[in-house]
Amino acid sequence: MALGLLAVVPDGRAEVFHSKESALRLAFPAAGRVETRTLFLTEAQRSAVEERAGSSLESRMVTCYVGKGHSGEVLGYAFLDTHVVRTLPETFMVVLDPAGAVRAVHILAFHEPTDYLPPPRWLRQFGGRRLGRSLALNQDIVGIAGSSLSSQAVTGGVRRILALYEVMIRR
Repeated sequence: MALGLLAVVPDGRAEVFHSKESALRLAFPAAGRVETRTLFLTEAQRSAVEERAGSSLESRMVTCYVGKGHSGEVLGYAFLDTHVVRTLPETFMVVLDPAGAVRAVHILAFHEPTDYLPPPRWLRQFGGRRLGRSLALNQDIVGIAGSSLSSQAVTGGVRRILALYEVMIRR
């Protein structure tokens, strides 16, 4: 699936693929509405997320988007993750189904050189995955040759989001 238009600045770095609004339409095309939930984690919840994810959270405040059907049923959840890949930021969205499995991962903005941009085909390998020990590079997830920092960043972010789901939503 195409990620939208790619704007390239003169030094070869990509810019923004999707605004938050277009990303949420991509995540929940059949939604009657998308609710924004701000989750405030206690220190114990933060520790639980970090332990499950195997990486640290930058903030105890997290925004979750809940897609709801026209009858109010939950269609899924979307989380945005922004982090530095090498020296510049990347933002991606992880969409989960109502049961907490990854439905899709979409790159929303990537400011590193496009040579390091994870391709859609690579991102699709997260589909249907849940948090577990094997959700890691060189296990269930095949790395990207020449883009190890990008593949580590996305894999770590997906793990954090799945851990957030387990601790804050599934309960």
